[in-house]
Amino acid sequence: MSYVSHVIKKELILEGMDCAGCTSKIEVAIAKLVGVKEVSLNFVTKTLTIEIDDESKMESVVSAAKDIVNQFEPHVIVKEKMIDKVSKKALVLKGLSCVSCATKIEDKVKELKGVHSVYMDFTSEKLVIEAKTHDWHRITKEVTAIVKHIESDVEVIDESRKKDEQGHSHGGGDNKMELIRLGIGAILYAIALAFQMSDSIEFVLYFISYLLIGGEVLLKAGRNIRRGQIFDENFLMSIATIGAFAIGEFPEGVAVMLFYQIGEFFQGLAVNRSRKSIGALMDIRPDYANLKVGNDVKKVSPEEVTVGDHILVKPGEKVPLDGVVIEGQSMVDTSALTGESVPREVEVDSNVLGGFINKNGVLTIKVSKEFGESTVSKILELVENASSKKAPTENFITKFARYYTPVVVFVALALAIIPPLVIDGATFSEWIYRALVFLVISCPCALVISIPLGFFGGIGGASKNGILIKGGNYLEALNSVDIVVFDKTGTLTKGVFKVMEINVEQNISKEELLEYAAYAESYSNHPISTSILKAYGKEVNKEEIESYNEISGHGIKIKVKDKEILAGNIKLMDSEKIAYEPVEAIGTIVYVAINGKLAGSIIISDEIKEDSQRAIKELKAIGVKKIVMLTGDNKQVGIKVAKQLGIDEVHTELLPDEKVEKLEQLDRQKSPKGKLVFVGDGINDAPVLARADIGVAMGGLGSDAAIEAADVVLMTDEPMKLVSAIKIAKRTKRIVWQNIIFAFGVKGIVLLLGAGGLATMWEAVFADVGVALIAVFNAMRVLNVKNL
Repeated sequence: MSYVSHVIKKELILEGMDCAGCTSKIEVAIAKLVGVKEVSLNFVTKTLTIEIDDESKMESVVSAAKDIVNQFEPHVIVKEKMIDKVSKKALVLKGLSCVSCATKIEDKVKELKGVHSVYMDFTSEKLVIEAKTHDWHRITKEVTAIVKHIESDVEVIDESRKKDEQGHSHGGGDNKMELIRLGIGAILYAIALAFQMSDSIEFVLYFISYLLIGGEVLLKAGRNIRRGQIFDENFLMSIATIGAFAIGEFPEGVAVMLFYQIGEFFQGLAVNRSRKSIGALMDIRPDYANLKVGNDVKKVSPEEVTVGDHILVKPGEKVPLDGVVIEGQSMVDTSALTGESVPREVEVDSNVLGGFINKNGVLTIKVSKEFGESTVSKILELVENASSKKAPTENFITKFARYYTPVVVFVALALAIIPPLVIDGATFSEWIYRALVFLVISCPCALVISIPLGFFGGIGGASKNGILIKGGNYLEALNSVDIVVFDKTGTLTKGVFKVMEINVEQNISKEELLEYAAYAESYSNHPISTSILKAYGKEVNKEEIESYNEISGHGIKIKVKDKEILAGNIKLMDSEKIAYEPVEAIGTIVYVAINGKLAGSIIISDEIKEDSQRAIKELKAIGVKKIVMLTGDNKQVGIKVAKQLGIDEVHTELLPDEKVEKLEQLDRQKSPKGKLVFVGDGINDAPVLARADIGVAMGGLGSDAAIEAADVVLMTDEPMKLVSAIKIAKRTKRIVWQNIIFAFGVKGIVLLLGAGGLATMWEAVFADVGVALIAVFNAMRVLNVKNL
């Protein structure tokens, strides 16, 4: 028996190393140290690499190596090489209510040294940064400075330290003092409006009410102008209302500021409510775990529990971590992870996942994964990170918003100056008023807030239904599906195989044939192998197997009890020159040969899932042009299953690499903007999942490989979940485009009416904050996915 030693590598940087001749001397001296397997010194990069076979010796070897280096080159400083690992950190910008400011913060942080990527998720108030691990302290400090410079009231919180802080009210809406100030301002405004009084007293009342209502906006605008940030809503509202005062329109100046502030307040409430609604959809993070310590039970954070620990889950509590039930029996609610409303029964030896809710019995669970590796943790991370992969519509609106406001401001300026100079009888006061109407309308908040909210809501709603979509780009792409390609086993069929028939050709019994097949399949975890081992029903003594060779896509060759056994498909029989008669049967046929002669065959069949046929029918009903099945199974079985399900095209007897080739052929058949979806089990089909426009992993519950490989993960084994995913995507797109058309339509109409002198500032305020408020409430409808 051979043993493979584990080699540990250490890299040292020799700062100031300038003697090329010393290189080989240092290498030879270090190579003689006890435990050193290999050593190399790269003079160009000044990197000394040492490999040893015993980690416990590393410290002494490194110390001796430093002495050797200093012996030959006393001035050289030896340092351990810093490995610049890139990690991710989320900073919560609590109180961030300015959309344009969010974009500015994102742009500024991108410029910081050491930052690899950054995206601002306005919906969840998170700034997610990827950077080098050792730079975090500096980067966090610089990010905080940027945020405070742009939005001084925003609090920067490291998400890893953030506890139970959900949402905020826009513009300090939960601040009672601000509400009181707005109330007093509104009362003074009402008095000035309702009672006859001298012009000077009237002006004083309007001015005081204006300062009480809009003082904060004016201060923010002033601070931003000082920082060179001109085109934001504070600046626009300040210019518009000051302009109204300048031309003597005191009531409208105050009214615009008052209704702007009220609109912003309610808009903030709506955004906050939608944030909480989306948060509630993913409220599967366990708060604590009941850790069993001897005879006692201690309430601890899930992060403190390690693999192998025993935890107690009482009725009504969430299962905090993945594990196996070792004591107790209960019904568990899995809907938060799978979307399934029917509770599932668990007992001793049942696997349970974090996020399940225990309904009645008391369960003792042996933990199988740490919290960071648990299914619930991975799901939360996927959904939270989904915002980084923005849909094309989101990207367009973000770019559009950067140019829209400045363009409108310059148009307003032209509108105020040019007409009075070229049109007879036109007055500056009249055209300045029209220009001010333009300014009030020019903030694109309705689009910049509601569209990301719509996509994020769609992703959150899908996750509540057991569908994980890894980004807005994939959610939008699901609207354009032309071709859906299914794997067969475990996707359209249950993947639970049974031995249905055993045929013998030689003078041996069926039991012997099954025994030899069981020996051949004993090292495989393929469903076919599992069914043969289950039918054999005895323990296979693997020590009797003298040699084992698995031939990809063909079968297995072993030597056992001085006999050469072949077990596989007809390709194996052909390649090994075994004479056989093809078996005509529905199912997977495993041919077994002993010492070069066919001994018999085993027929194994798989069962079609209950909702497969309905899923195929509904996919066609919602616009999918072609549905294809790829399988490694034999032609007869593949054609039968395809015919039964109503599949348009089937390709059988495919090896994994041949599936990729077929997929590429099918990809050329789609329309220019069409998408190709591949649905597989996420483990064996990783290359095909990666090649498709949208890779969908079926039955990903608890499967790390499935969650990693696919763009969309269906957490149950139901093909109908793909139909639900496409319907959620279409509903999201419909609502997003309703908001786009509504916002552009209203703003466009009011802009034209304002330019023509037919719209006042009242209509302009509605076109700004009113439209934004309606768009936010409309975006929230995407969360309602129950009736899909």
